[in-house]
Amino acid sequence: MIEWAAALLMLFGAVVSVISAIGMLRLPDVYTRSHAATKSATLSVLCCLMGAFIYFWSHDGYVSIRLILGIVFVFITAPVSGHLVTRAAYRSRVPLAEGSGKDELKPVLFGEETDEEVSKGNRIEEADLSQKDSDR
Repeated sequence: MIEWAAALLMLFGAVVSVISAIGMLRLPDVYTRSHAATKSATLSVLCCLMGAFIYFWSHDGYVSIRLILGIVFVFITAPVSGHLVTRAAYRSRVPLAEGSGKDELKPVLFGEETDEEVSKGNRIEEADLSQKDSDR
């Protein structure tokens, strides 16, 4: 029964890996592709490695330190590398896909403001000045 559970884990990992590959091909920009590559690919690799670990443990009575280390390293390094790739793309000013929504980090990091943000900022400065004048 445990061997069947291991086989199902490996099968689930293979299916999630195929879904991840489809996501990497079909998604519109580097940010969403990175999400597909890190989240679902990490899950698929972890399921496959865990299935292999359970199989060898139940069938042969062998605890594979290599598989445990593989699980730990994939669990740690894949999300971090995905985050760094996405961060490098953002800092290199790779554009977001259309329909992604508002980019609220752009004015904070790059100091670029749109006309709407400039007008809001002017209103805030005017309100601060009028409040300072009334305090005097």
